[in-house]
Amino acid sequence: MKQENVIHVENLTKKFGDFTAVNAITFDVEKGEIFGFLGANGAGKTTAMKMLIGISNPTSGKANVAGFDVFTNAEAIKKSIGYMSQKFALYDDLTVKENITFFGGIYGLTRKQINEKRCQLVEELGLQEITNELVGSLPLGWKQKISFSVALLHNPKIVFLDEPTGGVDPITRRQFWEMIYKAAHQGTTIFVTTHYMDEAEYCDRVSIMVNGKIEALDTPKKLKEQFKVKNMNDVFLKLARG
Repeated sequence: MKQENVIHVENLTKKFGDFTAVNAITFDVEKGEIFGFLGANGAGKTTAMKMLIGISNPTSGKANVAGFDVFTNAEAIKKSIGYMSQKFALYDDLTVKENITFFGGIYGLTRKQINEKRCQLVEELGLQEITNELVGSLPLGWKQKISFSVALLHNPKIVFLDEPTGGVDPITRRQFWEMIYKAAHQGTTIFVTTHYMDEAEYCDRVSIMVNGKIEALDTPKKLKEQFKVKNMNDVFLKLARG
């Protein structure tokens, strides 16, 4: 495995009885890369991600995440990554401040570190007026931005984002991607699933899953050239139609 690869996956497979959800996928992700993991609903994206973040055991194959083996070191992986789930990850019945404090504790930060991170987060996101409001009362866009920031609290090597912009308006989506770029620029690797094909254009490289297999993997520019189309949506349609 090359030193700069923070994720290395080889023939990773997940079966549920006779059904193969993820079928022998192979890829690498480099440090600081924004890696788009695309596919239609049911293509196997979320199942693959769950194996990589250490919450689902693979059936076979190999995978190394942040220097740890998914078969033998799942707990170490969880401590080395940030994760933002498809369903909103914070607690609605806690305030913004309480959520930051709670997750900081889970990630093993000291009280001093939590206070510093909280002040920094409030300042960066402009949360001064809502820091004592219940998260459940906030608009979805705010929730998503806070959730992403909380996933970065412990300075993880890799952040996994499972369809992070689902349901938010275009302006919030753009702001969210600005946050992703900033984190990547600071050396954090971003592994993001999305079904918005325009977002694929924002990634350094893109993998497209169809029926549990990776059917294409390259930069958006090269994929458009390969399939002789003008946008990533048309790349996806060509693959989906076989």
